[in-house]
Amino acid sequence: MNTPDQHAVEKSAIRKVCLRLVPFVALMFFINFLDRTAISFAGPNGLTEDLGLKAAQFGLASGIFFIGYILLEVPSNLALHRYGARKWLARIMVSWGIVSLLFTWVSSVEALYILRVLLGIAEAGFFPGAILFLSMWVPAKHRSKILSLFYLAQPLTVVLGAPLAAALIEQHGLFNLAGWRVMFLGVSIPAIIIGIVAWFYLVDSPREAKWLNAEEKEWLSQALEKEHQQKGTAHASVRTVMFNGRVWLLCLIYFGFIYGLYALAFFLPTIISGFQQQFGATFNVIQKGLITGVPYLFAAVAMYFWSRDATRRGCRTWHIALPALTGAISVPLALYMETPLATILVISVTASSIFAALPNFWTLPTQFLSGASAAAAIALINTLGNVAGFSAGYLTGMLHDSTGSYTVPMMVVGGFMLLSSLLMVLLNVKRRGVEPTHFAQEQSQ
Repeated sequence: MNTPDQHAVEKSAIRKVCLRLVPFVALMFFINFLDRTAISFAGPNGLTEDLGLKAAQFGLASGIFFIGYILLEVPSNLALHRYGARKWLARIMVSWGIVSLLFTWVSSVEALYILRVLLGIAEAGFFPGAILFLSMWVPAKHRSKILSLFYLAQPLTVVLGAPLAAALIEQHGLFNLAGWRVMFLGVSIPAIIIGIVAWFYLVDSPREAKWLNAEEKEWLSQALEKEHQQKGTAHASVRTVMFNGRVWLLCLIYFGFIYGLYALAFFLPTIISGFQQQFGATFNVIQKGLITGVPYLFAAVAMYFWSRDATRRGCRTWHIALPALTGAISVPLALYMETPLATILVISVTASSIFAALPNFWTLPTQFLSGASAAAAIALINTLGNVAGFSAGYLTGMLHDSTGSYTVPMMVVGGFMLLSSLLMVLLNVKRRGVEPTHFAQEQSQ
């Protein structure tokens, strides 16, 4: 048990990590998610018309990003573990910024596909690398808080990024470019700038941080080392991780969340554009951008308070399974709403469910793995989960083309989220009797 002095040092150290690292890494994540989903804003605002894309082609262009991403995810995260987060995350950002910039001049469907694959290759390893980096800075009992603050960047990307993208699209004619091309230009440059800054700003470990005093460095280093030594599989090989049943269950659970996340991210702007035909409601580009951000604003609030509860109680099974079940129910309900407002409110419940579960989900792998095995596990989970990123884009577009509506595609989203909820319960049942019945009991005692 900590003495009052140790408690003060712990509180001070965690506060400094929250203030110094989390906002910057969250900014990197903000730019990352905006760059990979920029195509969703460009699609209904000129890109599909200028390049002659059908819904299935647009969905393929959205999802094909994940092919390169998946192939290089695990190697990239192992490289981050070997060379250090500072260098590797900076390299990733500059690389994807350069590729993203090239979308400004894309002129054919084939070139769009190629650039989306290259963007995935450039971004591979960023998200799991950021998760691993932050997990290496704080003990397990503080990770729900840290990761929820980091994850706020993702819904806020849409809350702030959708109006920003709309404003850039409105600059049609700037540099003799179409509005959607101006948007790609505007969202790519920050990645290059922040990537260069990250090289000088990030620090790889507490002992290297000049902004921590000696006591804070010592407490963080000892707490993390003690936790590392207590993990039964901390020194498991990467090969062992690949055959770990618990890791594969986590992959499947994550798949359902990511399928729902990207089905919304890639097609919500298109669905909103369809309100004119469905409800007779007409919105301009700026209004569409603001409406697109509404579900994600609710999601940011829900995620913050849900993660606070998980931090206070310890991250229990229902902190992940219940949001998944709620999302599974709300997705089909959105199809039967009779006004744009009701539709957006129900979609807000779905978005809130996804984002409430995700930061709590990511506390799980580092509770039984560390070092290279944790790097491999996080990358593997994110890699196979992101197969859903490809599937969601392509299948949603294909099913829409086949059926003429989003009814079947959204039913599929609900089915995958229901599967995530059931698998989360199964994972807890498998642990019962040999381990605590919730995932952070040992940390909350």
